[in-house]
Amino acid sequence: MTTHWLAIDTATDLASVAVSTPDRIVTQSIGGARQHAAQIVPLIHEVLSTAHLSLEQIRGIVVGDGPGSFTGLRIGWAAAKGLIQQRRVPMLAIPSLVGAAHAARVNVVAACYDALRGQVFGAIYAFATDSLETLVAPELFTIAQLAAAFARPPDLAVGDGAERYRAEVLAWTGKEPLGLDALPPVAASLLTLARYDGAGRALDDAGVAEPVYGRPAEAQVKWEIRHGRPLPNSSR
Repeated sequence: MTTHWLAIDTATDLASVAVSTPDRIVTQSIGGARQHAAQIVPLIHEVLSTAHLSLEQIRGIVVGDGPGSFTGLRIGWAAAKGLIQQRRVPMLAIPSLVGAAHAARVNVVAACYDALRGQVFGAIYAFATDSLETLVAPELFTIAQLAAAFARPPDLAVGDGAERYRAEVLAWTGKEPLGLDALPPVAASLLTLARYDGAGRALDDAGVAEPVYGRPAEAQVKWEIRHGRPLPNSSR
């Protein structure tokens, strides 16, 4: 990763920020989705202060691309876009699920975020030195559907969705799932993944770009049911 990039991840209840320096990655996390809006900017400044950096030294931004919490993603992306406007630096979006999987530090990982309604936002990745392979792309699944999407069990399953459906995950993988609080912060992994080919998508026009939410927001679903048509200018 190019020196002095900043990463922001707010796809779940556990938000994290990280910044790269020549010799280390400095990171901080905060739990509780209701804290994201009030705390994400102070968290960014805290990380920069710890790394002895200023915003003017940041050369690019990596943001968690979802799928995940609709509100959480909007908060993280709004913060990232604000920094992009100030600095006019590149912005790269990497799925938060691959960040969580990378943080597990094993070869084949299923990452599962709780999507409610008996489902998870799930994906399966395989890691080697400075490379990754997407074995099952991010999508909405039940645990049974995710297990059926790949021929063999992963080495580990991580995320709040894996925790919520612990019994099913344990029967599938034979190992206890790990929650995000048991892993290194996802934002730190996003910084590392930014140098992997194909890990993310460069945002040519970050000002109008949107994250991959995974499913429409509840308010959007209700509007479309009531009106019988897609919500104008919606991001699906």
